[in-house]
Amino acid sequence: MALRARRLNLDAGALKLLPEINLEKIVGVLREHKPDIVVIDSIQTLWSDALQSAPGSVAQVRECAAQLTRFAKQSGTTLFLVGHVTKEGTLAGPRVLEHIVDTVLYFEGDTSSSFRLIRAFKNRYGAVNELGVFAMTDKGLKGVSNPSAIFLSQHETPVAGSCVLVTQEGTRPLLVEVQALVDGAHSPSPRRLSVGLDASRLAMLLAVLHRHAGLALYDQDVFVNAVGGVKIGEPAADLAACLAIVSSMKNRALPNKLVVFGEVGLSGELRPAPRGQERLKEAAKLGFSHAIIPRANAPRQAIPGMQVIALDRIEQAIERLREFN
Repeated sequence: MALRARRLNLDAGALKLLPEINLEKIVGVLREHKPDIVVIDSIQTLWSDALQSAPGSVAQVRECAAQLTRFAKQSGTTLFLVGHVTKEGTLAGPRVLEHIVDTVLYFEGDTSSSFRLIRAFKNRYGAVNELGVFAMTDKGLKGVSNPSAIFLSQHETPVAGSCVLVTQEGTRPLLVEVQALVDGAHSPSPRRLSVGLDASRLAMLLAVLHRHAGLALYDQDVFVNAVGGVKIGEPAADLAACLAIVSSMKNRALPNKLVVFGEVGLSGELRPAPRGQERLKEAAKLGFSHAIIPRANAPRQAIPGMQVIALDRIEQAIERLREFN
């Protein structure tokens, strides 16, 4: 801890450390010193004298979290409870822990990347699904003012299989590059692999492309990836995934200044995405000049510097790609 404080050039004079896991002793120290901010690392290691179960058990975690939260509410102290996460990425321990606290934050990111994401999955006093992007530096975490830049690959020339999506993380529009690779299958069962997007939705989109656009991919391996390790959960990424797949299959690059968004229905229709106007404004601000979107998202007023192509169906979007080649 001391080495880290010196590396970050922090004044640790006001920082108090307590190597203790007994709940009653911790609460007693907190009542005596009345700190402004308290960090418990981690809640699964605490135990209370009132219970006979081992630390980390359901009863211990529930009781310790409840008492610490009660103290924070009474004293006005800001309380951070650090919890372990399972290999599946979910909070370890009882789900009741998420119901006790006011906000649930997940600190995630690729271990090979210098960027980390903070997501709010629950916020009793604000918006949920917000996203904070931070860079890990030798001076600590630094906020990224333009997070879209880390999710876009910098290609010198347009490459096939790449499409830029305007996704929405809470109230923040983000530009994310969706990449696809279509290659001939070398086994009787073609592979369908998706990283950062819903894998089951990828299978559905391939069926839609076959049924409504005449693209047969039953003998092709299909790989789809969201650049930067970001996870996209909204269906507005459907159109970007489809166009990236088509681009890779035909080996034709999409323009660098093209962005897309929109949900693709089973009948091949393009369904609108929420906050379409904000998405287009964000893309225009970052220098993108063309957008392919569902007709229901067409802006009422022209966006300076951007040509918006509003369409009804997926086959129309694929047909319009020929105009850029």
